[in-house]
Amino acid sequence: MLEHLWAGWRGEYVASADDSTQDGDACVFCRILASDLPDDQTYVLWRGERTFAILNKYPYTSGHLMVMPLRHVGELDQLDDDEYDELWRVVRTATAALASAFQPGGFNVGANLGKAGGAGVPGHLHVHALPRWLGDTNFMTTIGETRVLPELLDDTWKKLKEAWPA
Repeated sequence: MLEHLWAGWRGEYVASADDSTQDGDACVFCRILASDLPDDQTYVLWRGERTFAILNKYPYTSGHLMVMPLRHVGELDQLDDDEYDELWRVVRTATAALASAFQPGGFNVGANLGKAGGAGVPGHLHVHALPRWLGDTNFMTTIGETRVLPELLDDTWKKLKEAWPA
């Protein structure tokens, strides 16, 4: 049974917590898009009219990628209809590429919105797509606080770039 610990004194702290989002110039995704570096160095997999797909540099598992708008916005309701439509079409394309490249048993697809929702970069909305396999987590993550990934990020990029539909 779930126990509850009431801590009413924390209400003021939670209400006053900094909820600011990153400035577009400081955003890691905006810096990548503005850089002159080739996609194989920044791990950008695909660029569209309104969105792009990029590998997560700190993946939960091999193949962990993100789809996001080119425009620096932090919330779903800030997307215009064309951005919203392209974003979700590309998420569908991303899962197809992941399926082709990795033959996973399933996927995790989702977005962490805002700092309180777990967003690491709360100012730039991004949707995660991860291939999953039965038994793909073990004691290393839980006990050792370490992820063991079976391939290099460069190899993952090449594999997904080849699997991405033209």
